[in-house]
Amino acid sequence: MDEELHVLAVDDNLIDLTTAENGLRALEYLGLGDPQQTESLTTNSVMKVNLIITDYCMPGMTGFELLKIVKESSNLKEVPVVILSSENIPTRINKCLASGAQMFMQKPLKLSDVEKLKGHVLNCRS
Repeated sequence: MDEELHVLAVDDNLIDLTTAENGLRALEYLGLGDPQQTESLTTNSVMKVNLIITDYCMPGMTGFELLKIVKESSNLKEVPVVILSSENIPTRINKCLASGAQMFMQKPLKLSDVEKLKGHVLNCRS
């Protein structure tokens, strides 16, 4: 039986928004948030994800900070994280990749980027 694939997308831009509007909310969905601030989430709503796609620049917590927390988590460190940014800053890209990001992609995404991402998503399933 095939398992469902769960992707958590994190972006502060409402046009791009899929699931979580910022890094702190993403941590809540992943069960890594402050227990006093996540009272509204039940155990059933904590997400099991196969891939996290996050914007780099967001208020409250950057995608890089989210990446570091995910990679420090014993439950989530194996989950691939893809960072998106509209800015092409080599030091930022290198920092994210060195800290465990699977990919760093520049927005807006091109069809070739989506194809690369699709390959990663399919690899996450196996």
